[in-house]
Amino acid sequence: MNRSKRRTGRRHPLATVALLALGLVFTGGAYAAISSGTAAQAEAKPTSQETIEEGKKLFQANCATCHGLEAQGTANGPGLIGVGAAAVDFQVGTGRMPMQMQGPQAQQKPPQFTDEQVKQLAYYVASLGPGPDIPADHLVNGGGDAANGAELFRINCAMCHNVAGAGGALTEGKFAPPLTNVSGVHAYEAMVTGPQNMPVFNDLNISPEDKRDIITYLKYVQDNRSPGGFELGSLGPVAEGLFIWIFGLGAIVAVTIWITAKSN
Repeated sequence: MNRSKRRTGRRHPLATVALLALGLVFTGGAYAAISSGTAAQAEAKPTSQETIEEGKKLFQANCATCHGLEAQGTANGPGLIGVGAAAVDFQVGTGRMPMQMQGPQAQQKPPQFTDEQVKQLAYYVASLGPGPDIPADHLVNGGGDAANGAELFRINCAMCHNVAGAGGALTEGKFAPPLTNVSGVHAYEAMVTGPQNMPVFNDLNISPEDKRDIITYLKYVQDNRSPGGFELGSLGPVAEGLFIWIFGLGAIVAVTIWITAKSN
């Protein structure tokens, strides 16, 4: 009886082999996963560093005259350390930088660099100090609440850009540009960096979700014509009143003259 109990309590001869095989498989799998992750990081770092180096070359060739070789700033241009990738992507991506000439504010024009070169410049400047990054796609694709965006736009933006985003004049030759053809990425970047005379709307002022709603409203305005007919530049009651005054009153005078001439 005792012998039979002892025999039934013994392990199968293959149990040790099976446990050893499972241990080897587990160890090998873990090692492979760690190795592949490390290899992926090792491959990503040179690519990122290469992008930064290319951006540095572009910066020193095209921007250093005004902003300094190390982006520290000069008498002709501000320092860029800490402005972030978003500021560079906006200014260079919209053609405002490099500037053609000094003036009250940088004019928008066709970009001088390709999209890839713009990103290289942006990531180089971002490597110099922390700052606002280029926004994620889900924040700029127009998938937010247009009604909430319209309310936020009227409260925070319409006094300069007009309620329909048509733009408006400011002081000393400056102006708020029209937003009728602005991309969602550049609109978001403008809010977080405050270019020209625009204030900075950080995440404490306007949350990322609210910024997305504002962009959704702008896209709605861009894609839908005014239900009232001829927009007259969307400049508001002044333009509409001037139109009525000139053409309406002019039509009345013309009809009056025609009636008088006919009666004679």
